[in-house]
Amino acid sequence: MNYQVLAETALSGGELSRDQCYAVLESPNADILQLLDAAFRVRRHFRGAGVRLHMLVNAKSGLCSEDCHYCSQSRLSTAGIEKYPWLSEEALLEGARRAKESRSRRYCIVASGKGPTDREMDYLVRVGQAIKSQVDIEICCSVGLLTESQARQLKSAGVEQLNHNLNTSRRYYPQVCTTHTYEDRLDTLNAARRAGLHLCTGIIFGQGETADDIIEVALALRALEPESLPVNFLHPIPGTPFEHFSYLTPHQCLRILYLLRFLCPAQEIRLAGGREYHLRSLQPLALYPADSIFVDGYLTTPGQSPKEAWQMIRDMGFEVEGPAGEAGPAGGETPSL
Repeated sequence: MNYQVLAETALSGGELSRDQCYAVLESPNADILQLLDAAFRVRRHFRGAGVRLHMLVNAKSGLCSEDCHYCSQSRLSTAGIEKYPWLSEEALLEGARRAKESRSRRYCIVASGKGPTDREMDYLVRVGQAIKSQVDIEICCSVGLLTESQARQLKSAGVEQLNHNLNTSRRYYPQVCTTHTYEDRLDTLNAARRAGLHLCTGIIFGQGETADDIIEVALALRALEPESLPVNFLHPIPGTPFEHFSYLTPHQCLRILYLLRFLCPAQEIRLAGGREYHLRSLQPLALYPADSIFVDGYLTTPGQSPKEAWQMIRDMGFEVEGPAGEAGPAGGETPSL
């Protein structure tokens, strides 16, 4: 297959056919670099050669009423994770400073739970205002289901973006979670957009979904046009219902990233949870379709340090894109953290 045809379709604003989507997901390993070249044409055209770094903080851990089967913080999980209520305002401020020092563009505040209470919303607003007044960094919040009124409160506090992932296809969603629905997630995303927040919404692959599910959720994300699209690969954590899912290979992960770049050509595509676990030694190649990464770990699993991320980006000839489009030279010194 001539994979450059897929690149040309994406560059012209067209949508891949279902057969073309399957061709990407089922491509032979020998074609992986041909696909990389085609996907990078699209990435370079829309996103340039920059790589955005983001850092998240687990602001409230565990203590969750939801039954998301992938999550070590859910009510079904017996994983030995740390559980605590909201971190203090000073701790969250310190996390924002650390994110800034790592050259992260955005600081992501994540809290477990179905959705915030009124008291928690007041706290989030106060924290958001404090960060914006003391640290020059963008803020993204991931705090569960939200109403439009709550989203407007976050917007007024200086939060630019809301993270709320689709996680999987509409068809497969009941196999992943039963305490809320796929439609509940769409309602939150639509409320956030009406409130003027940018959308950060993505997926978790490797949960037992089929190729049809992968294509369906990728097309759903194309229709949503989120500003940021985090791509997670399930890190199976002992004690969770999905602890037995560990079948992804580095090549499968790359194929999924290529497909997303063809279908969502202008979006920020971020390598998120599980990238270190599944991509392993091929992780640097993922920078050709993706233009954004999380650094310094995830909610309850470790990740690549900022120094290691800088080194990887520099070795691959890319640039770290700092705040407001500021870019550091690919050959520059790794910052001391």
